[in-house]
Amino acid sequence: MVVVWDARLADYDFGPGHPLAPVRVELAMRLARDLGLLDLPHVEEVTAPLATEDDLLLVHTAAYLDAVRRAGADPHTVDLAHGLGTEDDPVFAGMHEAAAHVVGASLVAVRSVWGGSAEHAVNIAGGLHHAMPSSASGFCIYNDASVAIAWALAHGAERVAYVDVDVHHGDGVERTFWNDPRVLTISLHESPRTLFPGTGYPHEVGGPGAEGSAVNVALPPGTGDEGWLRAFHAVVPQILAQFRPQLVVSQHGCDSHFLDPLAHLALSLDGQRAAYRAIHDLAHTFADGRWLALGGGGYEHVEVVPRAWAHLIGEAVGARVDPETVVPEGWREYVLERLGRSGPGHMTDGRDPQVRPWRSGFDHLEDPLDRAVHATRTAVFPLHGLDPELDL
Repeated sequence: MVVVWDARLADYDFGPGHPLAPVRVELAMRLARDLGLLDLPHVEEVTAPLATEDDLLLVHTAAYLDAVRRAGADPHTVDLAHGLGTEDDPVFAGMHEAAAHVVGASLVAVRSVWGGSAEHAVNIAGGLHHAMPSSASGFCIYNDASVAIAWALAHGAERVAYVDVDVHHGDGVERTFWNDPRVLTISLHESPRTLFPGTGYPHEVGGPGAEGSAVNVALPPGTGDEGWLRAFHAVVPQILAQFRPQLVVSQHGCDSHFLDPLAHLALSLDGQRAAYRAIHDLAHTFADGRWLALGGGGYEHVEVVPRAWAHLIGEAVGARVDPETVVPEGWREYVLERLGRSGPGHMTDGRDPQVRPWRSGFDHLEDPLDRAVHATRTAVFPLHGLDPELDL
């Protein structure tokens, strides 16, 4: 199992006050280390080089790469045509190198999985899923997930499934592969009616010749663990069974948590942990275990992100963290010293979410969550030869 990390990945830093603070990733890696997850004999912690220009050109345009380099050399740049210098994506010195390093980390990870040297790989600094081929968007300069998928396609993969559980729609990855039937993108996210980026409706199913390759589950604000898990299990396993991926790439933004300040879903850490386990199981069921797990959003830097991604790392390396585990005191002391606030005491929010199977028929569709699931199944299932009304 491979976990990719080095301290330079924290150079991806939009500056003080920006929600995507690198401390959240640093704290997550430190917690995973303090829990002993990185010291297991079968776990290899590797560093990452910067992605090369040829790597980045698998997805991004040459003109955009030039624009990012210019902006990084002059932090006063405002280049709205390329999404640079905005409130979401302010320019910072060395931004090309910092963003290329995140992509390099995901490339090291996917190469290890697709090449067979590791069954699973994790890059929690990655998951920058909003970046478009020719523009920055939503805190994302380069799209490491898209580049990793494009690399796998260029090296023999015929079917790659991308599963995105960030609270925001995985629009950049979907757009990159909109017309490519070799890539299935599945995104479970808060409704675009109430949250950035305003896309990801159920009827958005892929371009000509690739209809059904984009699957969007737009969840109503306030959706909690049991509703989210019901939606996941009502859509994702069935689509993956038809698609038969050779590689699963997943994005694990934990901003679906009820404490996240930028969104409106209500999952607990325990619900998120159940999602990680489900994706892990599906990778083994449909892709011979080949699984690349990436980070993503998450803006409650102490209570949520470190614990969530420590659980993700534990899941990926085959050492699930017992939710009743006490958070190591050394980590809590470090948080107090670094940020002046106390860290959480246990690796759980005290929830035990259960999955209630989704049922067809209109007698239960007064529930907005069930209507959302029904809309996705109606839009996408027939394109895969599936009956949207078939009970689970």
